Amino acid sequence: MRLPDGVLGMARRGPDWAAWVDHLPSLLQRLYDDWELRPDGWIMHGYCAVVVPVVSADGRAMLKVSFPDEESEHEHLALSRWAGRGAVPLLRADPHRRAMLLEALRDISLEEAWDIEACTVVGELYGQLHVPATDRLRLLTDAVVGEAALVAALPRSAPLPRRLVEQAVSLVRDFASDPASTGTLLHTDLHYGNVLLSETGAWVAIDPKPLSGDPHYEVAPMLWNRFEELQGDVRGGVRRRFHAIVDVAGLDEDRARDWVVVRMVLNAADGLSDRDAGYPRDWVTTCIAVAKAVQD
Repeated sequence: MRLPDGVLGMARRGPDWAAWVDHLPSLLQRLYDDWELRPDGWIMHGYCAVVVPVVSADGRAMLKVSFPDEESEHEHLALSRWAGRGAVPLLRADPHRRAMLLEALRDISLEEAWDIEACTVVGELYGQLHVPATDRLRLLTDAVVGEAALVAALPRSAPLPRRLVEQAVSLVRDFASDPASTGTLLHTDLHYGNVLLSETGAWVAIDPKPLSGDPHYEVAPMLWNRFEELQGDVRGGVRRRFHAIVDVAGLDEDRARDWVVVRMVLNAADGLSDRDAGYPRDWVTTCIAVAKAVQD
């Protein structure tokens, strides 16, 4: 089995990744055998998972195997909870092997749509996806409190405006004590590339990184993705996207704005650390620009 060069390159991220890549061909073969699947196309991949078009006794499907990271651990729980309403239907799952069999979708995403049109689609999807969370999901507040502690510890010389750092830390403190900050099933990574067209012509979400949290937390990825399109009018472009989503989804503007600031500052702090080599070089600049644009 020949893995794509992009998957083989994941081994350079560290020993855990190297072990996963080495094990992947045999894992895929066992899944083919155990689930009676026949591969029917090239192995595709994102940043932390591979997807293989397959054929089963019931027809076409997609086999997804993820790297065993914390973010994707509960993906199957979210897809099971949604049961195909606003998200790709889950046909089968083996959480111990981080494997899922998913309904086949069209290779058409919101990447090619006008950004405001895409924001409207995503805002409408929120209405289907934001259901009561299951007890097994991690809490959004736990995640952001830990990240905010790292932000607060940044030296004053860090290339982040101190005003934004102090604002984000204060907001996290307020959100952590607010019961509305948890309890709703969140996708957390809903953006243009993570919305595909189903065979029936409906837009559905893929690749959730689920948490139990606040629906207003969801907005930020639609602002930082495709950021290069906003050059020349960053403030206006970010704000148009923000208001399109908030209006369609019926979100509280102030609360959504505050969560955008929190997410962008925490993301910027991640970009300044060595924990994630996947960020582009100008990522911190993008984060600061989005955080300022929604409130200036």
